[in-house]
Amino acid sequence: MKTAMDIPDKEERKRLVIVGGGFGGLKLARKLKNNKYQVVLLDKNNHHIFQPLLYQVATAGIEPSAISFPFRKIFKKRDHFHIRICEAQQVFPENNLLETSIGTLAYDYLVIATGCDTNYFGNSDMAKQTMALKNTSEALFNRNQILGSFEQAQNTSNEEERKRLMTFAIVGGGATGIELAGALAEMKKFVLPQDYPDLNIDEMRILLIDGSPRLLSAFSEISSKEVADYLRKRGVEIRLNLRVMSYENNRLVLNDESTIETPNVFWVAGVKANSLQGLPADAYGPGNRLKVDSYNRLFQYSNIFAIGDTALMISPDYPKGHPQVVQPAIQQAQNLILNLQRTEEGLPLQPFIYRNKGSMATIGRNHAVVETKGLRFGGFPAWAVWLFIHLMSIVGVKNRLFIFFDWMWSYFTYDPSLRIIIKPLKRE
Repeated sequence: MKTAMDIPDKEERKRLVIVGGGFGGLKLARKLKNNKYQVVLLDKNNHHIFQPLLYQVATAGIEPSAISFPFRKIFKKRDHFHIRICEAQQVFPENNLLETSIGTLAYDYLVIATGCDTNYFGNSDMAKQTMALKNTSEALFNRNQILGSFEQAQNTSNEEERKRLMTFAIVGGGATGIELAGALAEMKKFVLPQDYPDLNIDEMRILLIDGSPRLLSAFSEISSKEVADYLRKRGVEIRLNLRVMSYENNRLVLNDESTIETPNVFWVAGVKANSLQGLPADAYGPGNRLKVDSYNRLFQYSNIFAIGDTALMISPDYPKGHPQVVQPAIQQAQNLILNLQRTEEGLPLQPFIYRNKGSMATIGRNHAVVETKGLRFGGFPAWAVWLFIHLMSIVGVKNRLFIFFDWMWSYFTYDPSLRIIIKPLKRE
């Protein structure tokens, strides 16, 4: 086992370790200000990422810094709060120890809020050859790939190669897939004809592939049809009830034996929880999620909790667990804060009850769909609601202003100005 991590003495406080600074982990860390705890936040990155807008980074709509916020800036005035940038590797629950890439750390309470990653359903080749969209690095890589493909298409004299470079396939018809398809369609209509006047932009193809009979399967059939109709009008080719069988040599093969020739394949077909190793086999459920009780505790341990995408809480209303989206993570963090306080006071715990505030997805300029309990609407009103809620969810007033300015500039000029290819430095 590794040496102990260098963390200041607890000074008779209980140490609460939060693994992951996503929506749930960040909410818990920000709101838990009880001086009874020494709080340690662990994350692989030094910043929080607003993942719902990563697709706009990938399509050159906003800068990555606008949806990223440094942890040390958020918590710079907090006492008894410590941040370590590392990777949590394994938990030893019998000893209340967590092993990380920089050493081991003892805990009194452990909160696993590690979120989820792209699910390739066991196909390692897809992980190596397609583009995912779960973090800033992937979004910037995707932006380079999109813009670089048009630069290469501009330079080649081979007509077939040019068509391949201008073909974009998106695997996954959920919210991320339709938002990405809509953003690419906006680029095709408003941006690329100006940037590449020597190219026939009509040759650009955007294909959206999903194994379900309709897009946005978590939404109502009315919203699914509205989204599909809008995307088709924007020139997006929608292929449903199809699965990807293989992808090699820039050839995507579907289960109907059709093929798509392209170096540009986005994989947004599913997610898999990033649960820690070291727990008993029966602690893990479908999708690698950790089974928790109604208080977000792991069934086997009273001092280990899981919240957000990592947690699998079965209830009559949610027999497959809560949806792996932002609101359950935030609400579970809020409930856990209450229960930690009640634990210290010797009071009974409060069970978690999810309050579904609805779902929304945007598909382009002036158009989105919003569904809440008993209410569904689309078009410009839904788009305005989507803009407002996402803007107010961004951490930091400065970041909100930057994004608002970028959005308004793009809206009125039809010309986002962030189309920069930034290649990683290679040293010999």
